[in-house]
Amino acid sequence: MPWEQDIQALWLSLKLAAVTTVILLALGTPLAWWLARSRWRYRFLVEALVALPLVLPPTVLGFYLLVALGPDGPIGGLVEALGGRPLAFTFTGLVVGSVFYSLPFVVQPLQNAFQAVGRRPLEVAATLGASPVDRFFSVALPLARPGLVTAAVLGFAHTLGEFGVVLMIGGNIPGSTQVISIAIYDHVEALEYGRAHWISGGLLLFSFALLLVVYGLNRRFATARP
Repeated sequence: MPWEQDIQALWLSLKLAAVTTVILLALGTPLAWWLARSRWRYRFLVEALVALPLVLPPTVLGFYLLVALGPDGPIGGLVEALGGRPLAFTFTGLVVGSVFYSLPFVVQPLQNAFQAVGRRPLEVAATLGASPVDRFFSVALPLARPGLVTAAVLGFAHTLGEFGVVLMIGGNIPGSTQVISIAIYDHVEALEYGRAHWISGGLLLFSFALLLVVYGLNRRFATARP
């Protein structure tokens, strides 16, 4: 069927965005917490590394990740030596690349949210006997909930729209590494503007709906605060 390949690409993109977002929240939340709380004088070096994908051309990042994940690269070679297969041109490789590329879209909103919490609520909780872990989960995370929602939605949406990085790492293998952005490009290249319009329009409406959710929830959280 003409649309079967597009549906596969859409499903793969949604799966990639979901898996990447979960990993980014798991890794980015403690990193953002550390960046918000740390007084290390060289913290700006870590912040610069996190923000690097914002200014680095996607093809540059994708190229170096392809080299690293390939059979002759340090990561791909190690995986192959341990009995696995190189990560380049696989879904796992797409996840690794997406995590690197979407990292600032998750870490920065979380860092700003944790910084907005301030130190006073945490100090009050400490005087009541709360441990550092308790203060993080019972005070910091609930107060930073708008930032958490924003980070999750931005990470998901940004991963869903990736093109350069996933093309470099995964190529264009239908049903395996072909994501929806690459499928749109293929349709345009083949002068199939009708199908490109349908897919692009659907993604446009979906992205707009995600932003409405973010701004609506953030407004609700702001209204609910005393």
